Amino acid sequence: MQFLKTQTKSADTTLQRLIANVRQATVIDLHKLELILVALLAQGHVLLEDVPGIGKTLVAKSIAYSLHGTFKRIQCTPDLLPSDITGGAIYNQREQRFEFIRGPIFGHIVLVDEINRASPRTQSSLLESMAEGQVTVDGETHPLPEPFFLIATQNPVEMSGTFPLPEAQLDRFLIALGLGYPGYQDEVMILEREEHGNPLAEIEPVLELSELIQLQQAVRQIDVARPLKEYIVQINQATRAHPDVVIGISPRGGVALQKCAQAMALIRQRTFVTPDDIKTVAPAVLGHRLLTRDRRAQTAQAVIDHLLREIRVPLE
Repeated sequence: MQFLKTQTKSADTTLQRLIANVRQATVIDLHKLELILVALLAQGHVLLEDVPGIGKTLVAKSIAYSLHGTFKRIQCTPDLLPSDITGGAIYNQREQRFEFIRGPIFGHIVLVDEINRASPRTQSSLLESMAEGQVTVDGETHPLPEPFFLIATQNPVEMSGTFPLPEAQLDRFLIALGLGYPGYQDEVMILEREEHGNPLAEIEPVLELSELIQLQQAVRQIDVARPLKEYIVQINQATRAHPDVVIGISPRGGVALQKCAQAMALIRQRTFVTPDDIKTVAPAVLGHRLLTRDRRAQTAQAVIDHLLREIRVPLE
C-alpha cells in the first residue's frame, strides 16, 4: 500500500506535466482531457465524435507528440483496405520468400482519422488490435507494441459517404466523447495561437513510455470496495430494464466502467475508488454502449444521467 501511495503522488506530477504540455498546443476542457487520459491509463481506446473544425485531430496529435513513442496516422477513405492498416506479406525476390511488412497500426499511438469513412470490412480489421493488442495476417499473429493507444475521430453529422460503426465496434472503445465548441475566451486564444505558426511545432515529448507503463500498472492496483462493485452492477442492470433502452450495458461495459473509475482515482491522487469517480466517468464510458429505441446519443446520455440520479449511492 505504501508503494501505491508513492506511485500515486508520482503520478500526479507526471500527469500534470503531460496535461500542461498538451494544453500548450490545443484548447480543450480540462475534464474532457482527463477523460482521454483515463482511457490511456486504463489501457483502452478513445472515440472523439464532433463536427469538423473542433480540434479532434489536434488533440490526438498533441497527446501523441507528448510521448516518447511512435506515432502513426491512418486517414480513412471508402477505398481503404484492411491490408492498408494491418500490413501484409510481400514477396522478397532476393531471398525468395514472403516477408510481413507492418502497416500503420504498429505504433504506440495510432490516430484513425474519420473512421466512419472506411468500409465495414476495413473497420473490422481494427477489432483484433483494439481488443487483444495483436494483428493476425495469413494465419500468423503479430503483437502490437506496448503501450498501444488508439484514438479515432468521426463526424456524426455528415452521413454522405460514411459507414456508421456497428455496436460491436463501438464497444471496443473504452471512452467516447465530443469536445464541444470552445467558450468565447478559449476561441480567442485559438486565434492567438494560430496567428503566427503551428502550435504543434512547439510540442516536445515529456513522458517516457516506461513512465506510462508504470502509471498503467498503478491503475490496476487501485482498490474498488465491494459496495462500489455492486453500485456498478446496479447501474448496468438498470439500463437493461429502462423502457427507452433496447440493448443495455453488458458485463464488459461494467468492467470498462470499473477500469475508468480506477484511472480517475489515480488522476485524483487516491489509492481507492469513490462513487464520484464512477459518476464522473460513467457518461463517457456507457453512452456509446447503450442502444435506445430512437438511436439518438442524446437519449442515451439522458438515460444515464437519470439513472445516476436515481440509484442510491453507497455510503462509507
